[in-house]
Amino acid sequence: MSKLNVFSEIGKLKTVLLHEPSEELDNLTPKYLQELLFDDIPWLPLARKEHEAFAEAFRKAGVKVVYLLDLVTEALDSNKDAKKEFIKDFISEADIKSDSVAEILEKYLLSFKDTKEMVKKTMSGIKKNEVKTYVQKSLDDYIGEYPFLTDPMPNLYFTRDPFSVIGNGVSLNKMYSAVRSRETIYGKYIFKYHKDYRGTALYTDRYDKANIEGGDILVLNKETIIVGVSQRTHPSAVESLAKNILYKQKTTFKNVLVFTIPNHRTFMHLDTIFTQVDVDKFTIHKECYKTLKIFILTKTPNKDSLTIKKESLPLEKVLERYIGLKVTLIPCGGNDSVSADREQWSDGSNTICIAPGEVIAYERNSITNKVLESYGIKVHTIPSSELSRGRGGPRCMSMPLEREEI
Repeated sequence: MSKLNVFSEIGKLKTVLLHEPSEELDNLTPKYLQELLFDDIPWLPLARKEHEAFAEAFRKAGVKVVYLLDLVTEALDSNKDAKKEFIKDFISEADIKSDSVAEILEKYLLSFKDTKEMVKKTMSGIKKNEVKTYVQKSLDDYIGEYPFLTDPMPNLYFTRDPFSVIGNGVSLNKMYSAVRSRETIYGKYIFKYHKDYRGTALYTDRYDKANIEGGDILVLNKETIIVGVSQRTHPSAVESLAKNILYKQKTTFKNVLVFTIPNHRTFMHLDTIFTQVDVDKFTIHKECYKTLKIFILTKTPNKDSLTIKKESLPLEKVLERYIGLKVTLIPCGGNDSVSADREQWSDGSNTICIAPGEVIAYERNSITNKVLESYGIKVHTIPSSELSRGRGGPRCMSMPLEREEI
């Protein structure tokens, strides 16, 4: 039986998945920042210290912290064929155009006696000069200046996006960009082979046609989820997810609320402008509040299809209908537009709840944090000078696996 249980954004957190930044950040260079979805290069030693402070904030709150690298390693070591299967899968998706190079890479990865080190290497990127048996053979080898045989995955520390726990199941996501699509391979093997998570129901699959990412998925309660249509989540993927959780799988969910947000990098996911911080309180970036459109997806009576209704009520009134409480929207950056824009950029709205009314937030968003505290929210701050360079906050960097039910 799967140990996943997430029926809210705010229930007391019991287990959370993280990924400690590693050599994949050291393999970022100015030439390739844009295609790897970074705006700057974090300094790895300090990024690690900041991430450890993040993990420690969870531990101090009694939350069990598990790491992506460990879960993948345990999954691959649990089955004699899993490692070979994983390596073939990894190479087939690494954009290797030469059969001889693919063969060299397979032998290289199989040469690792320690599974954890092998998995870590797939994450960090494999340089041409690291593989002793690699020699220039083809015209592309001689002409190309690219230093990697397989690309690094620097976005991996944002564990929210590749897969998302919804109730007792998972949305194993089809990612928006090619550079992040390989990240979901790790989730595939966790849910296929890990003793604690194999057999988990999949509500979307990494092989689906339409893209969806975890930063756009929020679990409101046992009956309702919220999904953002954003730069990185397509409406077709939302419909597919809705059909699966409302019809095809045995779940308690009855409603999918769809929030549309501007389609550009500043607001790449719903959780960069909107998160829940208490039973009746939510953060919001006020600029997006003005343009937000809401749709309700439900079952069509006596038909295997969805009913789609555009909502005319304002956001807080819609939320009140589904949680049964009067809702307060807390503005990111307060009421000053300059502060709001600046702190939204550094993920002031991107908090992670460890219990109702108790969140972890970046210390750099001092105005938003003070506003949250003025509304009675307990804020645990973490350092973020390097982690924030990846354009994601505490919610982006964490994937709850178990929460107590409200």
